[in-house]
Amino acid sequence: MSHTPRSSVGRRSVLLAAAASALPAMSVRAVTPVRAPVAKSRPLRVGVIDLSFHRASAGVVAQVLEAGDVDHQFTFAPHERLYERLGRGELDMAVSAWMPGSHGDYVRTYEHELIRLGVLYQPYALWGVPDYVPAVELATVGDLRRPEVAGRMIKRIQGIAPGAGISRFSQEIMRMYDLGAHGYEFANGSLEACVGAFESAMAQQRWVVVPLWRPQYLHARYRIRELREPQGLLRGVDDATLVLRRDARTKIPDRTLAILAGMSLGNETVAMLDERVGREGQPAAAAAAEWLRRDPDRLDRWALAGRRVLEEARA
Repeated sequence: MSHTPRSSVGRRSVLLAAAASALPAMSVRAVTPVRAPVAKSRPLRVGVIDLSFHRASAGVVAQVLEAGDVDHQFTFAPHERLYERLGRGELDMAVSAWMPGSHGDYVRTYEHELIRLGVLYQPYALWGVPDYVPAVELATVGDLRRPEVAGRMIKRIQGIAPGAGISRFSQEIMRMYDLGAHGYEFANGSLEACVGAFESAMAQQRWVVVPLWRPQYLHARYRIRELREPQGLLRGVDDATLVLRRDARTKIPDRTLAILAGMSLGNETVAMLDERVGREGQPAAAAAAEWLRRDPDRLDRWALAGRRVLEEARA
């Protein structure tokens, strides 16, 4: 009769005992539901028009969001692209919509989906000339057609991107005043091209017209005289307004939302920040943080003002 060696029996007993002791645990694990990983909430997606003064004001918005511990990310885009993405819900906030003139057409079809928050500043478009150009000879846009003026002007009017309000308005001015027939041409381009053309003309004391706006950093360095445009083609003063999609409201705590609703920078502050960001190359966040540190109570005042704005909107 064969016998199983004692050593094999011992090992088998140990394995069976281990397996038996493991069965309850294995059974428990089999019926315990597997928890899905917790999805991290999507950050607040903030769109900024890719020009230096929009970046400058967005630096202040960033400081407010960071103070409120709001997870966020910035996207920089030209006007058309930014408002298309905001309308599709790919962006949650825009810094900032110039309403109603410059950017109103972009948001008209989905404006009911937006919450208007703070008016950061009050910009307006203009055509300007260096102050050494005599006002007695060139006071209005229409004066550009006068032979004695047209003979001295640089005929290329260098603008910025075609989606900007000032660019669209300038094209209208070219047509309405028939400036092409007097040798003028309007050219779209970059902000750098616009600034460079103006500064080059200034250095040579030449007569030049620049399609510009306030606030903008050139006004801090040069005296630029605005030409009158009586037909209203430049649209007048806008409100540079923070706009937030209604479906993104829950991403922002109440106090932070109140601060954003009460924010007010003013044209001079934006021009100063634009000078530091656009000309000196200072990061927008650093320029904004330095400005905010000068007045530690500013956010509290904005929060108080913003609560009133939100309460009136709900009423």
